[in-house]
Amino acid sequence: MTVNRTVFGRPLRSVAFDVCVALGVVLVGLAGAGNQPGGWLAVLLGAAMAVALLFRRVRPSAVAAVVAVLALVQVAAGWGPLAFDVAVLVALYSVVKYAERLRDGVLAGVVAAVGVVLAAVQTPGEAPWWATTIYFGLITGGVFLAALNVRTRRLYVLSLEERAATLEREREAEARAAVAEERTRIARELHDVVAHSLAVMIVQADGARFTLDRDPETARAAVKVVADTGRVALEEMRRLVGVLREPSPPETAVAPAANGAPDAPGVAAEPAHRRPALAELPALLDRFRDAGLRVRWSAADDPPALPPGLELTLYRVVQEGLTNALKHAGVGAGVEVGLDRPEGAVVVRVVDDGRGRPPVRPAPSGGHGLLGMRERVGVYDGSLTAGPRPGGGWRVEARLPLPSTPGAEVVAA
Repeated sequence: MTVNRTVFGRPLRSVAFDVCVALGVVLVGLAGAGNQPGGWLAVLLGAAMAVALLFRRVRPSAVAAVVAVLALVQVAAGWGPLAFDVAVLVALYSVVKYAERLRDGVLAGVVAAVGVVLAAVQTPGEAPWWATTIYFGLITGGVFLAALNVRTRRLYVLSLEERAATLEREREAEARAAVAEERTRIARELHDVVAHSLAVMIVQADGARFTLDRDPETARAAVKVVADTGRVALEEMRRLVGVLREPSPPETAVAPAANGAPDAPGVAAEPAHRRPALAELPALLDRFRDAGLRVRWSAADDPPALPPGLELTLYRVVQEGLTNALKHAGVGAGVEVGLDRPEGAVVVRVVDDGRGRPPVRPAPSGGHGLLGMRERVGVYDGSLTAGPRPGGGWRVEARLPLPSTPGAEVVAA
């Protein structure tokens, strides 16, 4: 576990580094103080510059102004350039790198250039003042350009991080919207299932009422259907209420997938407001065969009789898996669709070999089909696994527990 230590709200590492910089300026200044004019007054002036550098990250413009004023006082006193003037270079570097406005750094550079000329004029020695100016100017200009380069790179990295954060927020918002849309669709379909069950109950109850006196056996059978259908409807209603609750934050999709009903190229659109069942799987497979997939159906026996909502979930998983195969494996890919019924569960799988060719006009993908499948399977307390196959291609498998409601399968049949 990493502990971020701070001093006055600043990271300890940066504070320690700035203290070392200030001490370095003081040591350099003291090393050359014996051969320079000004005596201890010049040393105090240089020490003040060093102290100002402690705040070079948080107040770079103010620090540059203070150091510039102290340097001009030194020039006005006629002391010429001192060893402490290395603080001017540090302040210039800091204001160019850390100031919010680049013009502060440019202004500091102009002031430094003027100071270079004035200091060169006062520099003792045989070299002409213009040669000294060029020498000091090259050093100052190099510091300015180095700081400008670091500033540019730092701002570029910050812009990339900001863009990445924005894209991440947008992706999460899209995922939440996709989950909400899928939940609405699931709720609408479950509503249709419940409405159908209630219609069956009404018809059977009316039949039992009319046949109770003349055919008690038929009436008892009808009442049993009403009871079984009511149990199924109650379970579906509970699931519907669960879907309508506030959704939890969506998981991150691990692979591209289709969103909603198939919108892959060449697949006939499904009529709106319909409730498909497992009996319609052959027609669904034929539609994807017509679109270019080599679909093979694999099942131990005929599709089992299940509650309508569970059949709808299995149908949608197959639908999503085939759509993904057409979009991402491509036209001509081989796909195996399987349906098994192990003990206490029903398992559906869609496996493609990934050996197709991309469609001429790729369809846009929301990238949230996997989220939608997980939402649907989760409504029935099932599990969904999806991922690449070792030999190439993609595998989607959903496992849903069979309902424990007595008579549920009889009603669904």
